[in-house]
This record gives sequence, structure tokens and C-alpha cells, in this order.
Amino acid sequence: MWQIRIKPGSGIGAALTVLAAAVIACNVEYTPPTVSDGGSSGGAPPGVTETGRVIDVIDGDTIDVEIDGRVERVRYVGVNTPERDETCYREARAANQALVSGQIVSLVRDESDTDRYDRLLRYVYVGGTFVNAELVRGGWAEAVLYRPDDREWANFAAVERDAAAAGRGCHPTGIFNDGNDER
Repeated sequence: MWQIRIKPGSGIGAALTVLAAAVIACNVEYTPPTVSDGGSSGGAPPGVTETGRVIDVIDGDTIDVEIDGRVERVRYVGVNTPERDETCYREARAANQALVSGQIVSLVRDESDTDRYDRLLRYVYVGGTFVNAELVRGGWAEAVLYRPDDREWANFAAVERDAAAAGRGCHPTGIFNDGNDER
């Protein structure tokens, strides 16, 4: 076990006390988000429409999932990540891959079933982790309103404000600063 001795009057003890208080405060203030607030919880997500295994991560917001023996391409609802030719693409894809690669996912539909490319539009969960929200929380995705699929819009927007303010993920690159939250 390590032991640190601090010389009285050095100021280091006071600095460490302030630092420890700040760390403790950060941990105390953090409450794991629930499914209803766009985060994660220990329970199953409401409204699951399909479950399957992720067999490929296409990019930061798209995956291929095997569902009942067929492969479906799934586009995450309410978020957008950098495209292949854009800054931070590799990092956003890697973050998505770390969350879902090879995992069993639960898929939840909002209003739309598919997009114009015939991809399933879904909220994606791995266990109690709300993947869409976690990508926004980490700064790897931006919140985007794609009407009529807006059930989690306010949650995603709030999480994104926090990620941007903290400079997490792709935010420092400016990739999400196009001034348009709706597509």
C-alpha cells in the first residue's frame, strides 16, 4: 500500500483536500440515467420490437443485426455521426463498435419503421445501456431531430449540450457546428 506524507504548511495538503472534494462531488452528483431520460438503466427498455446480434458496425450510427436468421441494417434514431470522409469518423465508429460489436441488442421503434434506404430506424440498447444516448453523451454523435421520430429528441439535445460544454469526443473538431439540429 502506498503512503503519502505531506509536510504541514506546504499547501499540498490543502490542494489535495480540494481535489478530493471535487472528485467526490463529481461522483456524488452523477446519477446513472434511466431509459426514460435517454440514458441507461438496469431494466429492459420499453417497446422492444426486435432483438438480434450485431454482426457488423458500418459507422457511428449504423449497424447490421441478425434478426431471426436475416440481416437487417439498422440506423440509430435521433443521432448523427461523422460520415466516412469527415473528421472524427474513425473515432465515432470505434466508439459505436466498443458499445455494440457482437452484442445482443434490443431495438425500439419510434414512429417510422424504415428510412428511404430501407434501413430499420431504431433506438438501440445493449442490456440496459441506451446506445444512441451513450454515443451523444461521449460526444461521438450529435442530437438530430428527424421528424416524426422525436420521442427522445429533448433528452438527446440536453445530453449533447453537456458533451459539447465538456469538449468530449468529436465536439472539439467542430464537426457538429453546422447550426442545424433538424434534418
